[in-house]
Amino acid sequence: MAYFLGIAGTHSTGKSTFIETVENQAKAIGISVIRISDTATKCQAAGFPILENHTFESTLWIIVSVIKAELEAELSADLVLVDRPVLDALGYLEAALKATERSLTSEERSYLYDLVKNHSKRYALLLKTTLDESIPVGGGRDANMVFRRDASLEIDHVFNHLDVPYLDPNANITQNRIQRIFEKICAKKEI
Repeated sequence: MAYFLGIAGTHSTGKSTFIETVENQAKAIGISVIRISDTATKCQAAGFPILENHTFESTLWIIVSVIKAELEAELSADLVLVDRPVLDALGYLEAALKATERSLTSEERSYLYDLVKNHSKRYALLLKTTLDESIPVGGGRDANMVFRRDASLEIDHVFNHLDVPYLDPNANITQNRIQRIFEKICAKKEI
């Protein structure tokens, strides 16, 4: 069984850079790693709307695609790094609904939130970045600062609403928790 580490947060907040650092650290000590990322681009390529136009269907597509990718990665990796775990998709949906003054039915909301709450228990460690508005949006990213800010706030609300624990990637304890995961993986490999 693989260990899952996910990092959530709005765009251009350092998630991919952080994941790359963890990936390099793990590989340096012989841990096999698979990184899951950029699911929204695949969602858009499949014909679903994203960002401000997210819908119940596009969000469900992303959540299910992330879960599918995690399951497939678990077959061959010790560590699965998820750049945008399932909670992230809900935050983006909530920001989109706010931006476009749309809503979900209670059944749709319950379906998505229950799915994400239950799946979140699989992550050994969840991290969440903090938006620093002084850092510019990376190339090719949505430059709508209001939506970027709302996505960040809504991701926070999703974590809090579902009572899912997370750490700040820059907190001192985070590197210690990651090292403990590495140690558990290495100990398991020695058996």
